[in-house]
Formats: sequence, structure tokens, C-alpha cells
Amino acid sequence: MAMPAAEIEQLIRNGIPDAQVEITDLAGDGDHYAARVTAESFRGMPRIKQHQAVYAALGGRMGGVLHALQLTTATPA
Repeated sequence: MAMPAAEIEQLIRNGIPDAQVEITDLAGDGDHYAARVTAESFRGMPRIKQHQAVYAALGGRMGGVLHALQLTTATPA
């Protein structure tokens, strides 16, 4: 069962309240997404910690109901 993009976005925003989230369905199948997550709270964090924060916000859905997520994280310019 595919996970809707809006649900992914909401989970990330719930877990990282200051996040700006852009979700793109890469294959048009609702199963392969790209997410760009920009948050001031990422400032000073190594990229791996930023990604871990996003995965934590997704609550263990990666590899299960959420099959693939190409993740880009950043801090505001």
C-alpha cells in the first residue's frame, strides 16, 4: 500500500515543526518519492544527523509502507 505525499509531509512537519517540506512523486506510483526538507533546526548538524531527524519523524515507516525516499536536507539561506 502506497503512502500519500501529504501524509509524508505532515509526519515530517509534526516531527520537525520549523521544516519547510517539498515532496515529489518520482515515478508517479505513490511509492517512490523525493523530499527536500529545509529547517533552521538543522543548522550546525551534520548531514547524517539531519537525515536521521527526518527518518525519526517518519516513525519507522521507511522500508515498510514508505518504500523509497530520496532525501535532501538543508538550512535556510
